[in-house]
Amino acid sequence: MKVARWHGVKDIRVEEVAEPTPGPGDVKVKVAWTGICGSDLHEYLAGPIFVPVGEDHPLSHDQAPITMGHEYSGVVTEVGETVTNVSVGDRVAIEPIFACGNCPACLEGKYNLCDSLGFVGLSGGHGGFAAYSVVPARMIHKMPDALSMEQGALVEPAAVALHAVRMSKIKAGDTAAVFGAGPIGLLVVEALRVAGASQIHVVEPSDVRRQKALELGATSAIDPTSTDAVAAIRAATGGVHVAFEVTGVPQVLPQCIDATRHEGQTLIVSIWEKEAAFHPNTVVLKERQLLGTIAYRNVYPAVMELMTQGYFNAEKLVTKRIAIEDIVTEGFESLVAEKSHVKILVEAPE
Repeated sequence: MKVARWHGVKDIRVEEVAEPTPGPGDVKVKVAWTGICGSDLHEYLAGPIFVPVGEDHPLSHDQAPITMGHEYSGVVTEVGETVTNVSVGDRVAIEPIFACGNCPACLEGKYNLCDSLGFVGLSGGHGGFAAYSVVPARMIHKMPDALSMEQGALVEPAAVALHAVRMSKIKAGDTAAVFGAGPIGLLVVEALRVAGASQIHVVEPSDVRRQKALELGATSAIDPTSTDAVAAIRAATGGVHVAFEVTGVPQVLPQCIDATRHEGQTLIVSIWEKEAAFHPNTVVLKERQLLGTIAYRNVYPAVMELMTQGYFNAEKLVTKRIAIEDIVTEGFESLVAEKSHVKILVEAPE
């Protein structure tokens, strides 16, 4: 079957590999749609970050080259022995976390904090940029009938956003700022609406993404290249209760902190390619909090329920649909060149 595999920085190749077969406890899925994630782009431009190179990942037992793609949906075509939670023909979204189940975090149920954390399509396994994927049954979530397969490919990134907002101390009526209106930032805007934020100020240089943020319910959308974003946010709110850093750009982190009020909180959602710096006194003198968040845990059912209510709508977020043969030129390179894209979906090959 045809797959897109990561071989190195700026080296993703569409290749033929053997079609996988499910073992005991596994589920085989005919992939429908797979999203290109910011994490995929980081691996393309500056990897390896999650991709194991030179030695196998402890849970996937794979190393580069690996089949990419971790935001995907599909239809179950085969189930291995002992699988009882899904059946052939079920429409499903995949929760692609590799977790050991035995470390202290896993034993507390916080499997996204696993000592050996990995992701299907980043750390090995049968990723979604392929015709078929085989994953453990625990990664499979049946989709409500009301959701399209395209919508299913957005469950994973929406879960990142919903988990970040749930991890924050935001309360109904509080104010928030979101720095970065890429796919995750825009999904955070929607998750903040779910949580009842009274004001949501978005900071984003792309005009198209700023407009999209306003469409999705942002109170304001600030261009940081022409406006002092922190000053604008503080003028409107006196400092927000919670700021979300969703850019991975080093100079943005101190801006997020400065945009919060006393005892304010900054949630760091991005995956970083390099270090960022801030002056500790900006945190100390106002008793502010800094909190990191990775992926999600136990939120897929809630995400899909919110989708049936109209949140995280694919029609508003998907800006391009491409074939796997065009994944480099029309996918990765397009995202590098055009910051106007929100979510690009790749259609699985037959």
